Formats: sequence, C-alpha cells, structure tokens
Amino acid sequence: MRIALPHDHFAAFDCRSCGACCAYAADWPRFSTEEDAELERIPEKLVAADQSGMRCEGGRCAALRGDVGKQVACTVYEARPHVCRACMPGGGDCLMARAAYGLPLVAPPVPRSIGLSLD
Repeated sequence: MRIALPHDHFAAFDCRSCGACCAYAADWPRFSTEEDAELERIPEKLVAADQSGMRCEGGRCAALRGDVGKQVACTVYEARPHVCRACMPGGGDCLMARAAYGLPLVAPPVPRSIGLSLD
C-alpha cells in the first residue's frame, strides 16, 4: 500500500534556506547505488579521497555553498548522490539535521487529504 500526500505537505521546509542535512556529518554524503556514469558527473575535487562519497570539510559537504540556516545551494544538485536525494524536506533525517544546527523543527502542515492506492 502506498500513501500519496498532497504536494504542499512539505511546503514548510525550504532546502535552499536550510542546508543542515548537507552539513550534518562527514559520513552522510556517501555513495551507495550510483552508477559509474552518475558518479562521473561529480567533479573529482568534490569526491572523497577514498571514493566512498562526497568530500567534506569538517562535517560539511564540499559541494554546499552558502550559510546553513540562511541561504545555501548544492553545486552538484543535478548529480547529487542517492542519499542526498532520499533526504526529504521535513522527514526524519531532515529534522535530525535541523535539530543539530538548532534550526526550528517546523512541523509540516497537516495534509488536507490523503489518497490511498493499493499496488
């Protein structure tokens, strides 16, 4: 069973004004199921020396630009690792990273409707 939430469910979370997940821990932006062609799109200078994931400076991903909690951007957004794509705004990992940075844990709005589909 899959639960479909309305598009505005996570509207309270704007990644471009946060970036906490990208600066949370040096072992977080790791590579897992990426294909070689996907990894080749990431500049070598941003890849960790052991090739296990993104290079980090402290706990912060080297591809992150800007100030966490204010305004940020990912310089490899289109080629970012799967773990980065899986961190959903307002999800558990997002809230954990926000808490570590002392950012507000704004609760996502309650969905107006929930559609169910059985697969």
